[in-house]
Amino acid sequence: MTDHTSVADVVPDVAPADLAVPTRDGPLATAQAQLANAVERLGYDPGMHAMLGTSRREINVAIPLRRDDGSTELFHGFRVQHNVSRGPGKGGLRFHPSVDVDEVRALAMWMTWKCAVVELPYGGAKGGVAIDPRHYSQGELERVTRRYTSEIMPMIGPERDIMAPDVGTDAQTMAWVMDTYSVNKGYTIPGVVTGKPLEVGGSLGRATATSRGVVHCVVAALAEHGKTLDDVSAAVQGFGKVGSHAAVFLAEGGARVEAVSDQYGGVHRSGGLDLPRLMAHVERTGSVVDFDGGEPIDNTALLALDVDVLVPAAVEGVLDAETAGQVQARWVVEGANGPTTPDGDRVLADRGVVVVPDILANAGGVVVSYFEWVQAQQAYWWTETEIEQRLAERMAMAFESVGKTARHRDLSLRDAALLLSVQRVATAHQTRGLYP
Repeated sequence: MTDHTSVADVVPDVAPADLAVPTRDGPLATAQAQLANAVERLGYDPGMHAMLGTSRREINVAIPLRRDDGSTELFHGFRVQHNVSRGPGKGGLRFHPSVDVDEVRALAMWMTWKCAVVELPYGGAKGGVAIDPRHYSQGELERVTRRYTSEIMPMIGPERDIMAPDVGTDAQTMAWVMDTYSVNKGYTIPGVVTGKPLEVGGSLGRATATSRGVVHCVVAALAEHGKTLDDVSAAVQGFGKVGSHAAVFLAEGGARVEAVSDQYGGVHRSGGLDLPRLMAHVERTGSVVDFDGGEPIDNTALLALDVDVLVPAAVEGVLDAETAGQVQARWVVEGANGPTTPDGDRVLADRGVVVVPDILANAGGVVVSYFEWVQAQQAYWWTETEIEQRLAERMAMAFESVGKTARHRDLSLRDAALLLSVQRVATAHQTRGLYP
């Protein structure tokens, strides 16, 4: 299905359209502003802009939970399918107290562009429940997951919308979703989710795929300037599923990982941290805090460290106009979704910082989710070597296409990635036509 031409090959220069950009803060405003910029450059009319900027389907569900002590609590959950013109929706399920429908809308939109930029036959979707999983037992989280799944069941399925783990969820969560869906359908359907445990149809390499994709992008960005991992120092904000493995892979590749942090604090050591010891410490304590192999550092100070590569892999909006102005890194490779605000983006661009955008840099997870889905559909499983080789090829292909567009049109990598992905989704809209 792949056509590896870039926007530079097929899109003429056009006059900007008169487009309204949301002004209020938050990830949805950021996502809408990014889309408006791409639509201007591509010259699409207001009707196309409206279709690209509006979710196709949304559901808001109430989730009652009978707690272990017999009391009842009520939570709110969401599932948004932003676009399904290129294939079924694809996107994670997030458990976090700050989840709201606007955040889920933004994340679903970014998933649309992410799938398009790496040329997967998916649209973008996202889900979330406004709950802090740290305050609930495993049994309570299972009941929340199963009730949420049953409430949104008409929207999901291997040909409709495929979930994956995200903030606050994991492989076990996906197993509960798959089992709930399968029991209601009457037979096992592993393709309804990705990121499952291997024992129930998961894929080798999926747990670390996003991190590997980030590192592939670091390597590609450095190569454009004649450098390798051996030549650089790095800092990673966010030591969760993405950041921790990215830090390890960077260190294994020869980079000096001088600082990492999580929600509780961070640790810094000039010349590089001992990542194996740090990982063991986190396994014991649940945090990088109090690691004896470095000095304490907070999350904001980490962003301003004098390192070559900065990987924001925590939450949205950490690089705003103020914090971006303090960044000393030459390369920012976004492991998180939406870590840079539009104002922060402009500051980084003005200072000559190369930003590898989230929709490209952290696409490794959805690429291997696609591989898992394909394997489930075929009931035939690939080796880890095959998966990692295919992931490396897919990420290199996407980076090359984005880089070609950026050079040809004198754009940032973010603008080039958005142009590529928005153009591919719009072309799918135009090719399919409107019904009726």
